[in-house]
Amino acid sequence: MDSDTLLARITDYANRPDPYPLYAELREAGPVVRQEDGSYLIGTYHEIAALLHDPRMSVEPRTRGETTHKPPFLRLDDPEHHRLRTLATRPFGPPHSPGRVDAMRGEIAQLTEELVEPFQAGRRIDIVDDLAYPLPVTVICRLLGVPREDEPLFRAWSDVIVASADVRPEEDSTEQDKAGGQARGDMGRYLVDLAERRRGDPSDDMLSAFVNEPDPALRLTREELAETAVLLLIAGHETTVNLITNGVLTLLRQPEQLDQLRREPDLLPRVVEELLRYEPPVHMRERIPLADIDIAGTTLPEGASVVLALASGNRDPNRFHEPDRFDPTRPDNEHLGFGSGIHLCYGAPLARIEAEAALGALIPRLGTARLLQDPPPYRQNAMLRGPRHLPVRL
Repeated sequence: MDSDTLLARITDYANRPDPYPLYAELREAGPVVRQEDGSYLIGTYHEIAALLHDPRMSVEPRTRGETTHKPPFLRLDDPEHHRLRTLATRPFGPPHSPGRVDAMRGEIAQLTEELVEPFQAGRRIDIVDDLAYPLPVTVICRLLGVPREDEPLFRAWSDVIVASADVRPEEDSTEQDKAGGQARGDMGRYLVDLAERRRGDPSDDMLSAFVNEPDPALRLTREELAETAVLLLIAGHETTVNLITNGVLTLLRQPEQLDQLRREPDLLPRVVEELLRYEPPVHMRERIPLADIDIAGTTLPEGASVVLALASGNRDPNRFHEPDRFDPTRPDNEHLGFGSGIHLCYGAPLARIEAEAALGALIPRLGTARLLQDPPPYRQNAMLRGPRHLPVRL
């Protein structure tokens, strides 16, 4: 098979359980490989890192001029990206709210214990439905101020929005894009209406902080609030679901690592970092050059679609020693699991806390646990890769 079909093969659902041999093929053919559809695929660590830090690489959709609304800051370039991301960060983290995420450790630990309490020996559980999904979605809903009874609304909306954001070479995505726009609009209206009810009567949540900001220069418009709140809610749980589920799958496949972690629980933070490298929740990111860019002897033309295969970069032997080995004691682990550059994942500190809490609570219960399906059924999305279900017998 030719290297110019690699993106189509990587995104083919048949290869979702194990895309890593294709990433190895990509690195052998690369660093930069032009695809049949005219896009460029990059899978080597140093080239990906350089482009993630290159201000000439845009995240804005090519149809930006035709859209009737402003995208979320994830899909905007500086300076507008910096302005909106800074405003979104004020009620979430440093420097304005430095203790917000750390103060949730106790609540996250308690919530995790409530979720794993029914996990008794001999029971069949689904790691996704019973833990990896409810934990982060409950946490982000509490952070934003969404009532618990409304949480189920978000699963349907999120599924549609995430499907519309996938990388799909050579496919007509018109219908999925339209459905995604509709779901984004519905979720945005719900969140703005919820926020408006807190105006003048704030609770201790992020929606209250957004609408009750006293400084007019630091307020989000209604449209900006809708897009920002939708982004935070989706990004706040979708990737963490994959991180936790991929983590459990990896540890059950490597019982010696699981035993070591049971003996040395202090290794947990390093296990999470290695999972972010070895089985990252986000596999690809798309960028568009604002000018011709020369990299590794190839010119990326202005306006072309450039797909950065982060998960391939995380397994690059020119960057990581024995990259296909899961090694929590790895001394130098500057992975691309949360991206890099100005779009480094906003919620990374929260995702780390949630993953540590979930794995920490589960590990004592995984003594003789076994996978009931390996490989498990995967989600359709190639960009946000993770199992849709992970059935386990405790």
